[in-house]
Amino acid sequence: MTGAVRRNMPPAPGLAPDADLPPEYWQALLDEGRVETKPGHAAGALRLRQISHHILRVGCSRCGRLVEIQKVDATRLYGADAVWKEVGQRLLDNTCTKRTGRYEEDGCWPTFD
Repeated sequence: MTGAVRRNMPPAPGLAPDADLPPEYWQALLDEGRVETKPGHAAGALRLRQISHHILRVGCSRCGRLVEIQKVDATRLYGADAVWKEVGQRLLDNTCTKRTGRYEEDGCWPTFD
C-alpha cells in the first residue's frame, strides 16, 4: 500500500519564478568549466596549436562555399595562438562573394569542421 501512495504523491515543488537558484546549481556550473574550450564541442573556439587535424576546413552556411587551409600555413600566416574561429572568419571574408553593402547582411556565415 505504501508503494501505491508514493506513486500518487505529487513531485517535490519546484522553484518559484523569482526564487534564487540553489548554491549547488552554481557550484556545478563552476566545476564544469567552459564547455567551449573542450575539443569536439566547439571547434571554432580552439587555438591553432590545440587542433590536431592537418587540414582545416571552414564552410559558409549562407553560400555553401568550403575553404580549406593546411594547419602549417594557417600557423605561419596567423600564428600558433590565433583562434580558429577568427582565422576561419577572415578566410571567408577575404573571398566572400555575397556583398550587399549592408552591415547586417554582409559576409559569410562560418561553420567549422
